[in-house]
Amino acid sequence: MARAVGIVMGAGASRRLGRPKQSLPLGDTTLLGWVLRDAEASRLDDVVLVLGGAAGAARAAVEPVRARVVLNDAYGEGCASSLLAGLDAAGDADAVVLLLGDMPGVGPAVIDAVRDAWEASRPWAAIARWRGVPGHPMAFAAEAFPELRGLHGDKAVWRLRDARPERFLEVPVDAPIPADVDTWDDYVTVASRFAAGA
Repeated sequence: MARAVGIVMGAGASRRLGRPKQSLPLGDTTLLGWVLRDAEASRLDDVVLVLGGAAGAARAAVEPVRARVVLNDAYGEGCASSLLAGLDAAGDADAVVLLLGDMPGVGPAVIDAVRDAWEASRPWAAIARWRGVPGHPMAFAAEAFPELRGLHGDKAVWRLRDARPERFLEVPVDAPIPADVDTWDDYVTVASRFAAGA
């Protein structure tokens, strides 16, 4: 069986929100804590949590069970720097599965579905397709790592998909795509939805 490592991207500077979003309350945990818990509940072989912006507060607000925490000192350079830190920590993985630390609601079942779909045919990459909308999580085979290491800035993996969509196996998910939290209004909406049990 392939060794698949989850990389939880939790190093953002929260510029648009105006305060560190990783430690914002969500249900019985935090925004980042919710994503981390789902990753740890999946069948991923290992989980790496990448922190950077507000790392101290973010680390104090989560309780990793099996995840390893790594720091990305270059987080100001964009998401690609966190991906690089995660790849360094993933070691000799056969694949990595990327999860956004500000996108709760993906759930272990979807993480496992993307990982299993990747493992079944070992494509260059696999991506969830939420009722027709592509989104995270994304899985990348080891053969993609050199190209991932050459990325810079934000939304870098999306540029790869836009340039060569045929390399991405789409994994259908019969649910609306979870919202990611970029602004305070996003957080209020997501927190209300989770409080209502949606």
